[in-house]
Amino acid sequence: MTKETINGATRDGIAPHWLGLDSSLCVVTGAAGGIGRAIATTLADAGARIALLDRDAAGCHEAARALQAGGTEALAAECDISDAASVKRACEQVERKMGAADVLVNNAGLLRAGGIEDIGLDAWNAMLAVNLTGYMLCAQAFGRGMLVRRKGSIVHIASIAAHHPQTWSGAYSASKAGIAMLSRQIAAEWGPRGVRSNTLCPGMIRTPLSQAFYEQGDVEARRSAMTASRRIGEPTDIAEVAAFLASPRAAYVNGAEIAVDGGFECMLMDLVPRPGYAAKHAA
Repeated sequence: MTKETINGATRDGIAPHWLGLDSSLCVVTGAAGGIGRAIATTLADAGARIALLDRDAAGCHEAARALQAGGTEALAAECDISDAASVKRACEQVERKMGAADVLVNNAGLLRAGGIEDIGLDAWNAMLAVNLTGYMLCAQAFGRGMLVRRKGSIVHIASIAAHHPQTWSGAYSASKAGIAMLSRQIAAEWGPRGVRSNTLCPGMIRTPLSQAFYEQGDVEARRSAMTASRRIGEPTDIAEVAAFLASPRAAYVNGAEIAVDGGFECMLMDLVPRPGYAAKHAA
């Protein structure tokens, strides 16, 4: 890629990245590990400056140091997104030290098992506080600067559970569905003011927290067989799409929901018994 390909100065003599995020300030919540850290790293590789938010302060600072070691301007801010005061403090810290955000990736999340019949109100509210209210609080806090400048992008990490009920995870599925509608609401209200909002719905992704699960018996093989791609996703699979949605290359993508699930959703009908239609060339 030559300097003439994209307008703007080069980074340390390197031509601007094709995504056009050079020097942009990207805020990533839940950035201490897993998908959040992969997103932060991918955005940093594209030349962005990164503010990492997580309630795991130690993990967040370690992730920031790793980015800094690679030459990225990065800041770690301890933040519980379910707490409005914590979000306000983190936003003020980021803006004081790095300026206003160009991109927000709402990624932090909470998953706890529990069926609708038995889940208590405290557990229900705790799930919604992180997975839905927290996304709204962060959008409000970091979106204000975007609205002033009439330019910005917000990417919300939801789940394919937003589209399909998942038994014994009722609060989780409902919260993820709420994220999808929150994103569309933001797109409708803020799109005319220059701010885009999109939702990314991961499928089955291997993270440090889920690794032990996939090591049990034939869980990975059985789950992989349920996807068109015949494999479990990795955090980078999500990060690459999130970076695109965050970037100017997705300038006309607004209010969208994109499933990144290896084709899991398009395989659902294969779970239905169909005598006489057995696949002759099943992988």
